[in-house]
Amino acid sequence: MEKQEELVGVLNDLIQINNDRVVGYERAAKESKDLDVDLIAIFNEMADQSRKYTAELTQEVSRLGGDPASDTTISGKVYRVWMDLKAAITGKDRESILGSCEYGEDVAQRAYEAALESDAYMSTEIRQLITTQKSNLKTSHDLIKKYRDLHEKVS
Repeated sequence: MEKQEELVGVLNDLIQINNDRVVGYERAAKESKDLDVDLIAIFNEMADQSRKYTAELTQEVSRLGGDPASDTTISGKVYRVWMDLKAAITGKDRESILGSCEYGEDVAQRAYEAALESDAYMSTEIRQLITTQKSNLKTSHDLIKKYRDLHEKVS
């Protein structure tokens, strides 16, 4: 039973990271409203991606008999306060929004890496679920980085 509780904790951490991504990308889409239609579509797609991942992880937590997390991380809340301050100082331009999104993607990658490196026992199916989500999130990270890099070249 203790092994399952540890795994539930690992999965709940990933649920919270995905909840952070949803909130972050919804906010990025809102702040981009007058800037770029292409970014809004990407941000909405990434929020949907995390909603899907949250549902998959929630299903696993429930199957293990745990209580799925429904909130965001403390660090995500702190990060959003920092983003508010940064936006007030520097404005809500494309470069700062993409930079903030890339930072969030880096945090998600580290969380997934930590989950895969944890001592929690996980079935092959759960390990594959986490590995697949991490891989897809890496693709999202690389897309955000590509847009950010393109913007730096244009600026």
